[in-house]
This record gives sequence, structure tokens and C-alpha cells, in this order.
Amino acid sequence: MKLRILIYLLTFFSVTSVSAEQTPNEKQARRIFDEAYEKVFGPQGCSLEYKVNLLGLYKTEGSVWFKEKKQKYLSKNSNGWNDGVTSYIVKNRKKVVEIHHATKKNKHEEKFEFHADNYSYHIATDPKGLLITLKAKKGVKGPKEVRAILDRTSYAPIHVKAKIGIIWANIAVSNFHSGDVNDEVFVFPRAKYSHFKFVDKRSDD
Repeated sequence: MKLRILIYLLTFFSVTSVSAEQTPNEKQARRIFDEAYEKVFGPQGCSLEYKVNLLGLYKTEGSVWFKEKKQKYLSKNSNGWNDGVTSYIVKNRKKVVEIHHATKKNKHEEKFEFHADNYSYHIATDPKGLLITLKAKKGVKGPKEVRAILDRTSYAPIHVKAKIGIIWANIAVSNFHSGDVNDEVFVFPRAKYSHFKFVDKRSDD
């Protein structure tokens, strides 16, 4: 469960148009943010590796692929495939495969719902690249602050830090590649897990 929430923090699922008056700094920050979003969630797809550190109490790492509504992730304890219609969650230790509808969101993920217009934006330089800081507007639910370090030239994500309540989650991103993601990546390899127990939970979604 923690892994799915932390992978969710890597993503910005709802980018909408800018409507409020903004300073030049805010406009630049939002423009670059939108370009970075497109590199991750555009129709070309992307892949990356991540390392998560939650106050030193919880650490995990793995790989993830995105392409529009499709997703795949691999980690030590859990793997997942989402082909846009069906989601398969593999629990390696329990040798169980859960089947869900692709659009299923658990109650924890809903707490982290992100809408880009609910935040103010600021850009600054950082030794590692460009620092985009997002601060939640008053009354907004979800992450209260997000700090994303992007590559100066390509705007590829390097590091994401998100404040959830009083806790900061740190996500280091490496081997980021945008484009050339084949749809076959998101097809669940059922034969590989034929010896696992399959639990269909779509009726409960």
C-alpha cells in the first residue's frame, strides 16, 4: 500500500489551464512544470527508476513506466501492470495476483488527489538543476507543498520532495527516458505468474 501511494507522488494526474493573474516568475514556473508533465505523461510515454525515502523509516526503490492511462511498476515486494482496462497487482511474498479495474483508486490514493490549479508556483536555481516549488492554496487537500528538481535543459525530473501533513517524502529519479514506450510493456505476463493465486476484486471496485 505504501509503495502505491509513493508511486502516486511521482505523478501529476490533472493539469488544467491557468486562469489567475500570475507574476513572471510564476508563469515561467508553471510553463516549465507543464513541459515536464508532458514529458512524463504525454502520449509518447516514459520510463524511470526511483528511490523513495520516508523519514528514513520506509525506503523502497524500483522502476516505473507510464503512457497516458497505462502504467507498469516493478519493485522487490510488489509489481503492477495496468493496460488501461485492467490492473494486475502482484504481491511477490504472498504469491498473490489481485485483479482490479484500471480506474480503481483506493481510499488512501484519493487523499493525494492533485490538481495543478490548486497550487502556486515558483522557480529558482538549484545546484542540481531547476527547482520548481508548488504550494497548496488555502483549503486544498492533498500534498501541501511539492519541490521538484528538473534538469536545466531537458526538464526531466531528478528529485521530487512532497509534504504530506508534517511528513516529507523524498523521491530520487534516475534513468529517465521519454518516448518510445511500446504498449506491450503494459501487458500482464500471466504465464510468468501461473503458479500464483489469482484474486479477482473487480466486483468490489
